[in-house]
Amino acid sequence: MESKYIAVFENEFSSWVLFFVIILISLVAGKLARIFLSKLSKKANTADKKQLFSVILDSLANPIMLIAFAVGLRIALLLLDLSPKLLTFLTTMTGVFNSIAIGYLIYSMVDVVDHYLTKWTERTKSKVDDALAPLVGKAVRITVLALVVLNVVVRVSGQDITTIIASLGVGGLAIALAGQDTIKNFFGSIVIFGDKPFEIGDRIVVDGHDGPVETVGFRSTKIRTLDGHLVTVPNAEMVNKTVRNIGKRPYIKRVANISITYDTPPDKVSRALEIIKDILDNHEGMDHDYPPRVYFNDFLDSALNIMMIYWYHPPEYWDYMAFSERVNMQILNRFNDEGIEFAFPTQTLYIQK
Repeated sequence: MESKYIAVFENEFSSWVLFFVIILISLVAGKLARIFLSKLSKKANTADKKQLFSVILDSLANPIMLIAFAVGLRIALLLLDLSPKLLTFLTTMTGVFNSIAIGYLIYSMVDVVDHYLTKWTERTKSKVDDALAPLVGKAVRITVLALVVLNVVVRVSGQDITTIIASLGVGGLAIALAGQDTIKNFFGSIVIFGDKPFEIGDRIVVDGHDGPVETVGFRSTKIRTLDGHLVTVPNAEMVNKTVRNIGKRPYIKRVANISITYDTPPDKVSRALEIIKDILDNHEGMDHDYPPRVYFNDFLDSALNIMMIYWYHPPEYWDYMAFSERVNMQILNRFNDEGIEFAFPTQTLYIQK
């Protein structure tokens, strides 16, 4: 053998050895870099919270091996003397690895955006922002994946990006028509996040569905009704419906009609008004801007009607119910003590002989 080296695929054996050595070194370097970044990230964390610097280190640690391999492969290919076709193929594959490595790096760095948005939402009072933060991260990740796939297609096909986009035009139009409801729901979610007609946990009423809001997503809003059912309302419909936000009411208003019999004398009617006013005087949950109202307001078919109105602050429903029960019991006991009779539907028949 004339050459002291063994030629393999038109390259000396030593070149191939060096090729694989560089690949191995790049992988080892990537592994060591990942271990170093992981340990440094743990030191950067405090006992009670995760620091932004630690999130950055973790985001770098995830793709570091793939990046090191892509760099090592590109350097190692420079040592080989390859045929034009094989060189073009390997260069294309190297470009694909580079695109995937860079995309993975950007994909991992979205964790930094998530961390920043989470910290920001913790400082805001709105709970809708808490749902918005992870959705922004998901949208960015989907965008990154789409761009990486498009870049890989461009490298593999060897065509210009405008040509590929043009060829996808008809298919994209078909997809857009098929997914127009999804697009409407997406813009509906943007309106909800911007207008904030309700927040996570608010009790709302939509189309007769009454319950707290559990989640607000890019496609739909989920409501847990008071009887336990989970109702999903598309956001495109949610923004066009009348939403009663019970969770935002400043108080709970009660309007009650108390009916007494027609044979109650005027002084007893006046006494009934005094009793109810006394019970509601400076009552629990009262705001002085909303004093209780009690009126002898109507003559009904079978009773004299007393209207009782009061406002309970703050709008804690079960506290309001307990207070209303105490009011009812006091009215019942004091009316009985005063000999004031409650009315009920009756009819008197006069028969002419």
